[in-house]
Amino acid sequence: MSKRIKKIGVLTSGGDSPGMNAAIRSVVRACAYYNVDCMGIYRGYQGMIEGDFKEMGPRSVHNIVNKGGTILKSARSKEFMTAEGRAKAYENLKEAGIEALVVIGGDGSFTGAEVFNKEYKIPVIGIPGTIDNDIFGTSHTLGYDTALNTVVEVIDKIRDTASSHNRLFFVEVMGRDAGHIALNAGIGAGAEEILIPEEDLGLERLLESLRRSKLSGKSSSIVVVAEGDKIGKNVFELKDYVEQNMPEYDVRVSVLGHMQRGGSPSCFDRVLASRLGVKAVESLLEGKSNFMVGLLNDKVALTPLEQAIKGHTEIDLELVRVSDIMTI
Repeated sequence: MSKRIKKIGVLTSGGDSPGMNAAIRSVVRACAYYNVDCMGIYRGYQGMIEGDFKEMGPRSVHNIVNKGGTILKSARSKEFMTAEGRAKAYENLKEAGIEALVVIGGDGSFTGAEVFNKEYKIPVIGIPGTIDNDIFGTSHTLGYDTALNTVVEVIDKIRDTASSHNRLFFVEVMGRDAGHIALNAGIGAGAEEILIPEEDLGLERLLESLRRSKLSGKSSSIVVVAEGDKIGKNVFELKDYVEQNMPEYDVRVSVLGHMQRGGSPSCFDRVLASRLGVKAVESLLEGKSNFMVGLLNDKVALTPLEQAIKGHTEIDLELVRVSDIMTI
């Protein structure tokens, strides 16, 4: 294995997700294992522009594998979108002796990494960190499994009160462009209906489904709604529509919001982060660049960053079919 690279920088960018700290820990300790210096870059690309760096070693990442969020902080940087901003970032990296980058984030973070690599030829490897699981080239992104468990736990609690008061709850979960959280959590929590961007259920079919649930003897219902669902303008419009057409229902809305991003990462996310961090460092030391490390068929694999950015994840139609059967 080549030891040409002497110092690697690691940063987190975009929205935080559980497992990012575990990935930072993995990168830092893999660098130490291969006798490579590691530099933590605070606040993503903005920190790179401002030279906000700190040397990191095995002991500087102790007791973070179980923590949500990111100790390196995260920020969105408009300045990095300009050539002048990227030039500042490059000068700071060069001055600090950083020869390669591990970028933990989503497709926006990867786009910045790809542009930076083209301009300055600094090797980059991406680690997918987003709860939405909407990045091509991996079956699981960091934080997705944890977010699913969080959503299911909350819906279980909501069902208790829904059953006690014969209520219909619309539960909105994250997923502006992808319904992975809604579909999987909806099945796992036994939702009566699941609304996702990929499948246009339609208002009339929603009412038909709710009427069928009522006739079957269900006194309460849970409808899980991905925030990007196209049926109504928003979940509150759905609530109003159902109340107008089914006045027998006492309808409530619960928007889970950012609680889905927080919390201690699941064991799955901790192990995944550890695997991807090691692979990211090893890939850089092998001379690879412009790849994302991901999980495919339970094996760590490399996907070109361009494909990861431009590719589209697809919803599991088998799960859609299963959810339809489960709502009977």
